[in-house]
Amino acid sequence: MGTEDVARISQLIGRVANGRTVVLVEHNLSVVADLSNRITVLQRGKVLVEGTYQQVRADQRVIDAYLGGGGVVHA
Repeated sequence: MGTEDVARISQLIGRVANGRTVVLVEHNLSVVADLSNRITVLQRGKVLVEGTYQQVRADQRVIDAYLGGGGVVHA
């Protein structure tokens, strides 16, 4: 998807969700932060951490695995 479409699609997902559970696989962290109440981060098919965006973003395991802490990223 082109960057010009991200905001429009994010708004659409937000409208469709409207109290429903939505499974979203996304690597654009600003989209995740805007749309998610609760986040589950998986690593190699297992739950690494769950919580709010702020909790997940600050978790050292997530930083190491996905945000440049030296871990290997598996998309």
